[in-house]
Amino acid sequence: MIASLLLLATILVLGIPVALMFIPWAMITGNATPLYNAATTIMRIGYRLIGIRVVAEGLDRVPAHTACIFMANHVSNLDPPALIPIIPGRTSAFLKRSLMKIPVLGYGFKLGEFVPVDRDGRVESAQESIAIAHKVLEKGLHITTFVEGTRSRDGRLLPFKKGPFYLAKETGAPCIPVSIFGTEGMMAKGSLKIRPGTAHITFHAPICPNDYATREELLDAVRAAIASGLPEWMRG
Repeated sequence: MIASLLLLATILVLGIPVALMFIPWAMITGNATPLYNAATTIMRIGYRLIGIRVVAEGLDRVPAHTACIFMANHVSNLDPPALIPIIPGRTSAFLKRSLMKIPVLGYGFKLGEFVPVDRDGRVESAQESIAIAHKVLEKGLHITTFVEGTRSRDGRLLPFKKGPFYLAKETGAPCIPVSIFGTEGMMAKGSLKIRPGTAHITFHAPICPNDYATREELLDAVRAAIASGLPEWMRG
């Protein structure tokens, strides 16, 4: 638990002055990029302090000056803070609506134009999230989504949610499959204990939604790309 407490302490000690400085700035100017950059820097520092190393491959495959949809597998709560800071430019992300209600942090997510997601299973809720994400992409921001919709308990790929593929077909934005492994052994689902280790992240070549006739074909292509970058036992 020492690593978990150290990470929390780092976020609080550095995050409070950042929030006091950059949240008002974002409110006044409408520019959340300084807040975003400061927050991702805090996570980089926190990970270094607790012995988490992030090794990324394939960043040169990400098209420059193009809003993309990053689609990753999900094996640990350590995945988003490992992935988001290394994505070129600024990204929004699909986020459980309950996280948007956390004091200060939730408001930061709102200023950063993160997309709230309800898990009530209603079509209307999904359509609302897709519409918000569409507007975010139109502003030139990336969208990051963990396409399984939840963390895999044993590390193996779960079935993918269809929402991100509706968004991809609707917008035509390039899909960047992302494979993540290593974090499943550093922080298991349901545990607060963090162990040092290496998070391996691979960015695959962009996949153009317009090259596929259906959402299902696009989903299969993204899944195959993500699986190709994982150890064989994780491929499901």
